Amino acid sequence: MIRFLESCVAVLLVSHCLAIGALTAEPIKYETLKDIPYRNTIRKASYASQQCQLDIYYPANIKQFPTVIWFHGGGLKNGSRSFPTGLINKRLAIVAVGYRLSPKAQVSAILDDAAAAVAWTFQNIEQYGGSRKLIFVSGHSAGGYLTSMIGLNSTLLGAHNIDSNSIAGLIPYSGHAITHFTARAELGISDKQPIIDKFAPLYHVKKDCPPLFLITGDRDLELLGRYEENAYFWRMMKVAGNTTTYLREIKGHNHGQMAKPAHPLLIEFIKTRVTEIQGVAE
Repeated sequence: MIRFLESCVAVLLVSHCLAIGALTAEPIKYETLKDIPYRNTIRKASYASQQCQLDIYYPANIKQFPTVIWFHGGGLKNGSRSFPTGLINKRLAIVAVGYRLSPKAQVSAILDDAAAAVAWTFQNIEQYGGSRKLIFVSGHSAGGYLTSMIGLNSTLLGAHNIDSNSIAGLIPYSGHAITHFTARAELGISDKQPIIDKFAPLYHVKKDCPPLFLITGDRDLELLGRYEENAYFWRMMKVAGNTTTYLREIKGHNHGQMAKPAHPLLIEFIKTRVTEIQGVAE
């Protein structure tokens, strides 16, 4: 009986210690680094050097975390880099990218900036504790457009010696699937005249690309048929034989509102992909 009681006390003490350990486990600490240049071949103090910088928010005391490269919106003409609040404190890193803007830069240069920032992340994220295998690309509106172009037009990252299929996933929020209206403006084409050329994600549909999760706002509240563009994009990816493109419409939210409810969808998509990738690695 005494031995039984001693055993019970021992079990209780161990359980108590485990509970205290769980409660006192070291919390994840996040650090932020700002104004990191991602292009070293441009003239200092130039417009390009001012714009081609990025900020990093990352968990400093864990390793092999996923990273989201985030491109801001603004029609490729406005906006600035920032960390989406819905992605803060989620056990992942955020790389917030600045890039040149129209009319000071043409869309081709903006796309190359985006590619250079993604390449920089592949080349440097491990020194912060992240994994090259878990790099995701996302962004809202113009940032969504850049996301799709980077993932599907392999020549963009190829120019920086990165295979676009190395990206773990693409999550464009309400991005153009046709040629971006700023690219059309460079050709003197109205923003209401749709075209599909090399500056359109639709032009680059293909069977093999990173998993693609298209998210838009409500089709009745979105900009200029933005949902319909993405629905056609989804359909043509299927026609091309792609099996990892998904489409989600967020009902009741317009173009500007849809980003907030899209963030939890991005987080769940990343969790699924991390499980898939780690399972393959094992």
